[in-house]
Amino acid sequence: MPARTRCAPRAPRRRARGQHGRPARRTVRRTAPVLAATLVGALLAACSPGGDATPSAPVEPHVEVFTWWASGSEKLALDALSSTFAEQHPGVRFDDAGVAGGAGSAAKDVLDSRMAAGDPPDTFQVHGGAELADHVAAHDLRPLDDVVADLDLASVVPETVLAATQVDGVTYAIPSNVHRANVVWANTSVLTAAGLPPTTAFASLDEWFAALETVEESGVTPLALGADWTQVHLLETVLLAHLGAEAYSGLWDGSTDPRSAEMTAALGSFSRLVGYADQERASLDWEDMTFRVAEGEAAFMIMGDWALPAFRAADIPIGNDVLWAPAPGTSGSFGLVVDAFAIPGSATNVDEAMSWVSTIGSAEAQTALSSVKGSIPARTDVSVQALHPYQLHSTAALERDELVPSLAHGTAVDGATLQEVTRAVGAFTEGRASVAQLQRALASALDEG
Repeated sequence: MPARTRCAPRAPRRRARGQHGRPARRTVRRTAPVLAATLVGALLAACSPGGDATPSAPVEPHVEVFTWWASGSEKLALDALSSTFAEQHPGVRFDDAGVAGGAGSAAKDVLDSRMAAGDPPDTFQVHGGAELADHVAAHDLRPLDDVVADLDLASVVPETVLAATQVDGVTYAIPSNVHRANVVWANTSVLTAAGLPPTTAFASLDEWFAALETVEESGVTPLALGADWTQVHLLETVLLAHLGAEAYSGLWDGSTDPRSAEMTAALGSFSRLVGYADQERASLDWEDMTFRVAEGEAAFMIMGDWALPAFRAADIPIGNDVLWAPAPGTSGSFGLVVDAFAIPGSATNVDEAMSWVSTIGSAEAQTALSSVKGSIPARTDVSVQALHPYQLHSTAALERDELVPSLAHGTAVDGATLQEVTRAVGAFTEGRASVAQLQRALASALDEG
């Protein structure tokens, strides 16, 4: 694939991972004859002609699949995958272990707890990049190079996408689809009512600021924004717009100084955008943001293309009532988010989990998933002509644009660093920190990571 890329994740931090008393000799001696007599009696009864013991029923083959695709349009995407799995592996029951909320943050907390407790699912959803590397560093995952070879994925998946599922050249997850993070969405009716042309084509943040100011003067909230991770998502987009692809990617590999004047200017723009945003954002998630734009309660939103099916589910015509474009100032860059599925090394139903990831890597599953997800297939040999016009554009952009890792969605930094970044952003947006304090906190988080 000729796409240029700057998506190498920073090295992950290693996560820490995790006698029973022997019964008293006197107790064992006193109870042994009783236990022996009981066992002999039970065996005689079972073996006698009148015994009614029956063999236990065989356990139905099944696979527990852990995702955050647990509600709304994302649940429909998982349903599409499970239907394809049922067609390809009709003898294996699909067990949905989805956890909704926070673009995966709630699910990741539950997953970490289960892994630490020695109770892993058979397979789980993971973002390619540093998030996946976290699990590999903890010795959590089973290598999947055999699946890559069986499906010949190396010849049909772009090198950068496949690399996001690998650590030190070993594949630990099978990619299912690709999302673009840096997308702006706008309600055309709100823009027209404010006296603005119905467009999302802003070459720079300054052009966008002028439109936001006009919308605010019309009495409508200029920018939909939600809690925690949606704010980090906005921040990464502003950093990309200000710094450009090379310097933005340098934040994650240490080649860009987060204490620079350019970073200060970028954070100043982020502060200005927050001033145009929803004041009740603490209670909003991305679906709420999408609803506000769809209903004309806000003019703009920065959100990944997983918003596409949410707009369509609300019967909002994309390209008419709602427009999209690369986020202001980021044209030519593609914020890469790779969804994939991994298998824990201690999974119970390994064969069934291998069947699941084989389905994930198939052309049939990737077509079914992207048709309802707003993403594009990870495979390039899948026809996309039946997909939405946005997805056709995204497919071309993946090949043409410079690929950069997403901060908010696990591609760029490990989980511990992302938590520190999220805390720092939250302190700022809640008015508990200045721009200077935010910059110092971000620099500290990246230094430690």
